[in-house]
Formats: sequence, structure tokens, C-alpha cells
Amino acid sequence: MLSSGDPVRPVTVFVLSPARCGGERAALLAASRRSALGRELQAGVAPLGDVFAWLSALYFRGKLTYARRFAIAPPGVSGTLIMAPGRGLASPDLAISSDDLRAMGRIDVESEAFIEPLRRDAAQLAARCGSAARVVLLGSIATGKYVDPLLDAFGDHLAFPDSFVGRGDMSRGGLLLRAARSGEELGYAPIRSTVRHGKRPPKLPRQRRA
Repeated sequence: MLSSGDPVRPVTVFVLSPARCGGERAALLAASRRSALGRELQAGVAPLGDVFAWLSALYFRGKLTYARRFAIAPPGVSGTLIMAPGRGLASPDLAISSDDLRAMGRIDVESEAFIEPLRRDAAQLAARCGSAARVVLLGSIATGKYVDPLLDAFGDHLAFPDSFVGRGDMSRGGLLLRAARSGEELGYAPIRSTVRHGKRPPKLPRQRRA
């Protein structure tokens, strides 16, 4: 419960960039009948978030864990949404099949097949969230492949963790997991006014295992 002196956090929805759905790793998972996740894909009940976390390992796991920890969504809106190639923005709980994963793997993130569903769902999300909400992108802002459609929908309300600048995927994943464990939310900067490239920051210090 918040005390009278605690700051009230704004409505915050996280949008996660997709995992790579093509390639050998995705093909192996889609065909797997030995692993639990592979069997769920075969049955068409695999959660999208779990599949992407398996495909992208530490980075996506960090994004998903962090978003679920800090999202504050308005009624009727998921606080954590994933860019799913060809499907727009989807809940991490969306059940998918092996055929769904293969279909997403055939869609290039630079193509209209990726961008148009994203643009459609981003516009709907902006209408449902209202002007007081902020939308935080957990993904790269270095190119416009999905940043530009999001900026069109959310404008100055689209932000990202400013500590992402200059970090690689593994470093970002570790940073997000640490923040989720500590309960200390990262700082955000508006994407529209941010330089999209920066110097690489120092490596994260090693943490002692309990």
C-alpha cells in the first residue's frame, strides 16, 4: 500500500521487441517433441513469451521479467505486449503452435507484413491508454524498423531505458534482470529526443551468488 509520501507511478505499458523466429534454433524448437515447450508447440498451447524467451535466452527473459515486474496497465489492457511478426502486438500468454512459429519466422521485420499489424495495434493501444500513459520500448532504438511506427502512434509518450544506450543484448538482459530482482525501476528517456547511438558503457559488475 502506498503511503501519502510515496510517488504515484504513471500508467506504464511495455512493448517488447521480438525474438528471432527464423533460423536453426527456431526450427529445432518447432520440430521438438522431447522438450516440454516443444510438446506445447505441437499441441498449440505454448505461451508466446515462453517461446521467445527460449529463442532469445537472457535478453528476452530479462525484458519479459522486467516488464511483468513494473507494468501498470489501464483496465482491459495488457501491461506487457510483444511484437509478434505478422500479428502486431500480442500478450506473452498468447498460445501459439509450431506452425505459428514457422509462419512468424518467414516474416522479415523490415517488411510491410511486420509493420502494418504493428502500426494497427499501436494505434489501438494509444487510443485505449489515453494521454497520461507512457509506453516503454524494451528493444533497440538504433533503427526505424519498429521505432517509427511506434513513434507515429505514441509520440513523446514513447520512452526507453536510457541505460540501454551503447549496451549489447546480453548486457541489457542482465541489467533488466537485476532491476527486476531489486525492485528498482530503471530511468527512461523519450525516444523522439534521444540520440539513437552512444558510447558503450562499462560492463556490469559481477554479483556474488548467495
